[in-house]
Amino acid sequence: MNANILQTPIDYLKGVGPSRADLLRKELGIHTYQDLINFFPNRYLDKTRFYKINELQRNSAEVQVVGKITHIKSVEQKRGKRLVADFVDETGKMELVWFRGQKWIRENLKINTPYVIFGKTNWFNGLFSMPHPEMELVEEYKKQLRTAMQPIYPSTEKLAKAGISNRVVHKIMQQLFIETKGKFYDTLSEELTSELKLIPKAQAVFNVHFPQNQELLAKAQFRLKFEELFYIQLQLLIKNMLQKQKIKGYVFEAIGENFSEFYNNHLPFELTGAQKRVIKEIRADLGSGAQMNRLLQGDVGSGKTIVALMSMFIALDNGFQACLMAPTEILAIQHYNGLVELCKNLDTSIYLLTGSTKTKDRREIHEKLENGEIDILIGTHALLEDKVKFKNLGLAVIDEQHRFGVAQRAKLWRKNQVPPHILVMTATPIPRTLAMSLYGDLDISVIDELPPGRKPIKTVHRYDSNRLKVFAFIKDEIQKGRQIYIVYPLIQESEKMDYKDLMDGYESIAREFPNEQISIVHGQMKSDAKDYEMDRFVRGETQIMVATTVIEVGVNVPNASVMIIESAERFGLSQLHQLRGRVGRGAEQSFCILMTGHKLSKDSKTRLETMTATNDGFEIAEVDLKLRGPGDIMGTQQSGVLNLKIADIVKDNDVLKLARHHAMQILKEDPSLSLEKNKVIRFTYAQLAKHKNIWNYIS
Repeated sequence: MNANILQTPIDYLKGVGPSRADLLRKELGIHTYQDLINFFPNRYLDKTRFYKINELQRNSAEVQVVGKITHIKSVEQKRGKRLVADFVDETGKMELVWFRGQKWIRENLKINTPYVIFGKTNWFNGLFSMPHPEMELVEEYKKQLRTAMQPIYPSTEKLAKAGISNRVVHKIMQQLFIETKGKFYDTLSEELTSELKLIPKAQAVFNVHFPQNQELLAKAQFRLKFEELFYIQLQLLIKNMLQKQKIKGYVFEAIGENFSEFYNNHLPFELTGAQKRVIKEIRADLGSGAQMNRLLQGDVGSGKTIVALMSMFIALDNGFQACLMAPTEILAIQHYNGLVELCKNLDTSIYLLTGSTKTKDRREIHEKLENGEIDILIGTHALLEDKVKFKNLGLAVIDEQHRFGVAQRAKLWRKNQVPPHILVMTATPIPRTLAMSLYGDLDISVIDELPPGRKPIKTVHRYDSNRLKVFAFIKDEIQKGRQIYIVYPLIQESEKMDYKDLMDGYESIAREFPNEQISIVHGQMKSDAKDYEMDRFVRGETQIMVATTVIEVGVNVPNASVMIIESAERFGLSQLHQLRGRVGRGAEQSFCILMTGHKLSKDSKTRLETMTATNDGFEIAEVDLKLRGPGDIMGTQQSGVLNLKIADIVKDNDVLKLARHHAMQILKEDPSLSLEKNKVIRFTYAQLAKHKNIWNYIS
C-alpha cells in the first residue's frame, strides 16, 4: 500500500474530527494514521462465549449474555433513584441497573428486542444483577467487524470525560483498517520470517487489534515484539560498528612509567581476577585505533576506582591528559581525595574543579589545563563548560552514567580534535537485558567479585517490636570500638515530616545512648555544618551517625560496621543496596538491619526478602527491574530508548535475546545490509534512521 497514507493526520479519519483529534494528540501522542495503528491494546476481554442466565457463577466475572428487556422501573434509594430493568433469556431472569444517566437510558431502551449485554455480575437478594452494562442490539452486533477477543486500549481521565471510550477507539480503529484496506509492507526478510515461523506483517497488525482467537493473538504479539526489539538492537549494533570504523581514537601503545611504577610499587592491594580482566579489555580498546566507548559495571566496593586510575595512567604514559566527571560535588571530592591518596608517592598532578571552586583557582586550573601541567582533572558538570579547555584530553571517565544525558557525553567528545576515549562507570548494577537495550552501543565490562578480605555484609529484617534487642546489639558493637549509621527515609513531599521523624529518632537514640557522641546530618543543614558533622564521624570522634539518605553517596568510613535503616519499607531496592554499601569497607564483619512496622505491602516484602537473601547487586537490580520497570531505574534521560509500544523489556527478555542474536548474525554476514535477501531490512533501517522513532516506519 501507499506508505504516504499512513502519514495522514488523524483529523481526516472518519469518526475523529478536529476536537477528538486534538485530544488524541495531547493525551496519547497520536498524530497520524501510523500512530493509531501502533497504538496497541494493553489487555483483551475474551468474548468467545455467551452465557445463559442459569450458568452465571457468583464470581463477579465479566460475562456476555443474550436476552430481552421485559420491564423497566425506577427504584427509590437513600439518595436519588436507580433505574432497574428485568432482563430474561429462556433459562431465567436477571436485573440490569443504572445509577446515572437514567433519563437518556430509559428513552433509548427497547422492550422485547434482543440485546447482547456485557459487564460484571453481582449476586444480591437471590438474583444476579449487572450495573451499567455495555449493550448492543443483536442486529447491530451482527453487522460489526467483530472479534471474539475484545481489545482494551490504554486511556486517560480526560479521554473518558470527553466520551472517547474504548468502544469509540475500537470504532475508529475499524475505520482505519477499512481506509488502509489492512495492507502493510513486510519489514523483515523472508529468511528471518520463515526461520522464526513469524506470521506476515499485515496478519499480525490485524490480529493484534482484532484477534480472531487466542492462538493468532499470541502469534501477532510475538511477531510485533520481535520486530520492535530487532530494530532497536540492529540500530545499537550498527551504531557501535560505525563508531569503531569512523571514529578513530588515539592509539595508546605504551605502558610506561606511571602505570608500571604504580602497579609494581604503590598498589595498596592485590587486584582481583575481575579487575585484571577488565584492565586487559580496556588496554585492548585503547590500543585498537578506534575510539573506546566502554561501560564499566561493578557493585559498591568492587574497586572500579583503581581500574579507572590505571586506565588514566595509560593515557598519561602516552602523553595525554585524563579527566573524571562525577554527578555530585560530594562524590567528586571523594574521588579527588581518594586519587590524591593513591598517588601521593607519584609525580602526578591532580586538580579538582566543581561549581564552588573559587574564581582565582579556576583561572589557574584553566591555564594549567591548557598548557598541559595538569595530568588528571576531577570535577562535576563544571568540566563541561566551554571555558574548560584541555591541551590534549585522551581519556574521560564518567562516574554514575545514568545521571548524565547522552548530550553531555557528546560535549566531552568535543573537548579535542580526536574524541577522547570514554569510560563510563556505574555503581548501580544494570541487569543484562536493560544494559543490552540502553547501552547496546557501548562495550560492557563487569567487575563481578569483591576484593579479598571483604566479608559479605550480614543483612537482617527486624520489626519495630524488636527494637530493644537491636539497641543491645548496637551497644555491643560500640564496645568493640565500631561505629554505627542510623538512616531515616527522605520523602520530598513532606520535609517537615522527615525532619520530625529524624529528630524523634535522634532524641530516642540520645536517651538510649547517653554516654556516646552522636553526629546528625540532614538535608536542611548548611553544607559546612554537614561537612563538620561528617568529618567528626570519619575521624571517629562520634560513634553514631543519625542521618537521612544524604549519606547514600559520599562518606567512606572503614570502621563503621552497622547500618540501621529505619522504615526500610519506604525505600527502593537500589537505594537500600547503595546504603548498605556504606558499611563493609573494613576487614570486620558488618551488619545491615532493616527496621519496619508490621504492615507491609507485597512489594515491600519482596524488597526486604531480596535484601536479606543476597548481596549481589546484579541480582538485586533484576528484582528491582521487575518491580519498578526500566524507566524508573534509569532515570528520565535514558528512558527514551525504552519507549516501547508493545514489547516489555522485563517480560520479553527471551524475545530481546533472540532479536539481538539474529541482528548480530545478519550484521556478521552482511555488515552493510547490501545483500538482496536483506533489502527489506536495509530499507526499513534507512526509514528508521530518518525518523529516529522506531514505530514511525515499521508498519
